[in-house]
Amino acid sequence: MVGDGCCAFVSISLGKKEMNTAKKSVGNSVLMIVVTSILLAAIYLIFSDQIIAMFGGTVNEETFYHSKEYFFYISLGIPFYMFGQAMNPVIRADGNPKFAMISTLAGAVINIILDPIFIFFCKWGMMGAAVATVIGQIVTAILAVWYLLHMKVIKPSRKDYRLNASVCGKTLILGITSFLSQISLVAAMAAINNMLRKYGALDPIFGQEQFAQIPMAVVGIVMKFFQIVISIVVGMAAGCIPIVGFNMGAGQKVRVKELFTKLLISEATVGAIAFILVEFFPRQLISIFGAANESVYYTDFAIKAFRTYLCMMILACINKACFIFLQAMGKAAESTALSMIREVVFGVGFALLLPVFFRLDGVLYSMPVSDLLTFIVAVFLICGTYKELREKGEKAL
Repeated sequence: MVGDGCCAFVSISLGKKEMNTAKKSVGNSVLMIVVTSILLAAIYLIFSDQIIAMFGGTVNEETFYHSKEYFFYISLGIPFYMFGQAMNPVIRADGNPKFAMISTLAGAVINIILDPIFIFFCKWGMMGAAVATVIGQIVTAILAVWYLLHMKVIKPSRKDYRLNASVCGKTLILGITSFLSQISLVAAMAAINNMLRKYGALDPIFGQEQFAQIPMAVVGIVMKFFQIVISIVVGMAAGCIPIVGFNMGAGQKVRVKELFTKLLISEATVGAIAFILVEFFPRQLISIFGAANESVYYTDFAIKAFRTYLCMMILACINKACFIFLQAMGKAAESTALSMIREVVFGVGFALLLPVFFRLDGVLYSMPVSDLLTFIVAVFLICGTYKELREKGEKAL
C-alpha cells in the first residue's frame, strides 16, 4: 500500500512537474512504513499462536511446532522486509528500475545461499530457513536505505519527513488497492486452509492420520507455483506504474492506451505459458518442489489440484494486470472495487461456499470460478478505460 501508493503519487506529481509534492510523498512514506512495520512485528510476536491457528497451522502437533519456530524468526524480520518492499517501487519511480531489481535479487540470492548452510550444515532446521530469509531481507533493506540517501531525481530533505496528513492520505488512497489485494489474498488463503483441514478430515483417505497433511501440503505447492507466475505478472504491471503515472500527469493519454494494450497481451501470454505447464506437465512441477517420492495419494491429488485450481491462469493474469494498471492511472475506486470483488466476494466467498457442496473438490473449484467471474467484471472496466483514453486522446490532438 505505502510503496505502490507512493510510486503512483510520485509519478503523477513528476508528470505535473510538482517536485516538492513528490519529495513529501517519499519522506512521509518512509515514516509510515517504519512505524507500521514495528507495530506489526510486535503484534505478530504477541499473538503468534492465534495467527498460526487462524491459518490452519494446528493440523497436528508437529506442524504447529515447526510453524511456531519459523514464525518467530520471520516476525523479527518484518521491519526489514516491509521497508525493502515499500522502497522498491519508490526506487523505480525515481527512474532506477535496475537498482530496484538488484536490491531485491541480492537479498534473494543471499537467502538461497544461506538456506542449505543453515538448514543442513549448521543443522538449524526451520530456524535456519527463517534466519536465512531474514538476513536476505536485511541486505535488501540496507541497499534501500543507501539508495534513499543517494536518490537521482527525488531528493527529500529533512522537512519532507514531517508527517503531512494530505500527502499521506493521497499516497494511501492510490495504494489501497495493493493493500486490499494482498490482505484479501491472505484472508482467502486462511479460508482455504481451514476448509482443507475441515473437509480433509472427512475424506476417507486424508482423514487418516498418516495422510492428514497431504491436502494442505499440496495446495501450498500449487500456491507457490501460482505466486511465481503472479510475481512475473505483478512485476510487468508494476513496471508500468511510473510510466503510466507520468504520462497521465502530463496528459499523454494515447501513450497510456498503447501501453495498456501491450501489457494485457504480455500478461495473457504469461498466463498461457503457465496454463500449458499446469495442464500438461503437473508431474514435473510436483518433482521440482521436492515431492517426487511421495505416496500415490499425494501425487494423484497434486495432479488434480494443479489442473483444476489453476485452469484459469490466463484470466487470473489479466485480472491482476487490470487491478494494477487502473491503480497507476489514479483510478483508485475502480481498482479497489475490482480487487475486492475478486479476493473477498469471490475468493473468500467461494472458498467457504463450494466445499459445503463439493468438499475438497470445492476448495479446488474456488479459484477458477473466482477468476472467471472477475474477468467478466474486468472486461467492462477494460472497455470503459479504452473508451475514456481514446476520447481524451482525441481531444488532446
